[in-house]
Parts: sequence; C-alpha cells; structure tokens
Amino acid sequence: MKSLRHPWIDRLMATNAWVVYAFFYLPILVLVVFSFNASARVGIWGGVSPRWYGEVLGNAEVLDALKNSLIVSGISTIVSTIIGTAAALAIDRYRFRGRRGLDGMLYLPIIIPDVTMAVMMLLFFARVFDIVELVGPRWQLGVTTIVISHVAFNIAFVAVVVRARLGQIDKSLEEAARDLYAGAWQTFRRVTLPLIMPGVLGGALLALTLSLDDVVVTSFVAGPGSTTLPIYVFGLIRRGVSPQINAISSLMLIASIALVGLSLLLQRNPQDAILPDERLKET
Repeated sequence: MKSLRHPWIDRLMATNAWVVYAFFYLPILVLVVFSFNASARVGIWGGVSPRWYGEVLGNAEVLDALKNSLIVSGISTIVSTIIGTAAALAIDRYRFRGRRGLDGMLYLPIIIPDVTMAVMMLLFFARVFDIVELVGPRWQLGVTTIVISHVAFNIAFVAVVVRARLGQIDKSLEEAARDLYAGAWQTFRRVTLPLIMPGVLGGALLALTLSLDDVVVTSFVAGPGSTTLPIYVFGLIRRGVSPQINAISSLMLIASIALVGLSLLLQRNPQDAILPDERLKET
C-alpha cells in the first residue's frame, strides 16, 4: 500500500514545530539578553553589563520581597503536598460517604477564576478576624494569610497530579506486600510511596511554581510588610518599565529551571525504589 506521507508534509510539520518553539522561547531569550543591557532605557541596546543584577541583589526591598516569597512558597508547598497527597490517596483508595462530593469540590480551585478565589479568601479572613477579635488580639493580613491562601489552591493541583500517578501503578504490588505480612504503614512507606513519588514530586514542583508566580490572590490577602517578589515586580511595572525588571525576571527564570532540574534528578524508576520482598516480612 502506498504511503500517504509526502516530503512537503514533513517540511510543514517541521516548520510548525520551529514556529511554536520560537513563539515560546524567543521572548525568554530577549528578556535574558536585555537583562545585560548597560543602557537605562529598556528598548535601546547600550552594550553588555551586569550592573542591573548588582543593583537588584543589593536592593533591600527586593531581598525582603524574595524572603517573603521563599517563606510563603516553602511552607505552602510542604503543607499542600502533604494534604494533597493524603486527599488523593483517600479518594482513590477508600470508599466513604461524601466521596464523590469531595472529588468534585477538589477541582474547584482549578476551575474558578483567580480573582474569585482571591475575593473568597479575603472575605473568609475578614469574617475570621471579626470572630478572633472578640476573644483575643486583633489579626491583620500578612504572610500567614498568604500562606493559607496558597495552600487552599495548591492542594487541588497536588491532588490531581498524584491521582494521575495512582492510576498508573500496579495495585498487585501492594497486594503482594500485604501477602508478605506487611502492615498498612509498611505497605505505604515501602511500596506505595516509592511508586507515587514522581507524582508527589511533580505536584510539589507545580505547587512551588504556582506559589512563586501568584499575583492575584496574593495581592488581595497581603498586608503591610508581606510583599512577595511577583507583587513587587508588578508594582515596578505600574510605575514604569525598569531594566531591573529584566534582571529580576531572569533570576526567577533561572530558579525555575533549577527546580525542574532538581525534580528530574530526584525522580527515579519507581520499580527500583521498592525494597526486596524479604524486607517486607519485618513485623
């Protein structure tokens, strides 16, 4: 039977691939190149100079915003990864009343617009603060409210990624562990967790990225002294485009690439992570 492939189809598909890559990566390349622009005018090339990186790294406001971002993203990633993984396991492995409702509600933070989520969290904290003030000191918006808000929408993303991984693993491995007298905790720690670890790491990386990049929700629930790096960059853009924005954005890009590389290094073949069967016989 004659092949339907033609040389012009291959060339067309190759051209389309290059156009897509250029669409995604040329803006990033331009950003990195102009972050080394010596000129104070963003659109005019004035030679190569790392001066803007020096100014950014020596700017106390930038360092404070970076510290807040790292605190918020670190805590929210850890908490949301633990809760999201537990929620994914509960929905996938157990049957209980309200399971379908919980499964549907889990997707709400992914579906609803960010501004709706931001208004919801702001109203929630307003009501909580009114109740707390009746019995204790007054609370204010700050790093704590940002962390809680980020955990609220990151749980859904972690759970979705982990559930996708749970759907790919062979459940007979868990059954074999139980046949070898492994308890529920031993089965989870030595079989289930190593198998779903790529999904857990992927969910944690996604949560960390979303937390570091969030602007809308953070701007609604942030208070004095809790400005994160994306909010600081957004404020700079509103005051006018500055070459420092290119340097800050390039540093954030490098950090994201490093996180992806670290995630790939941490991921390993889940079958190799399982200990020999005789180790499961421990009581």
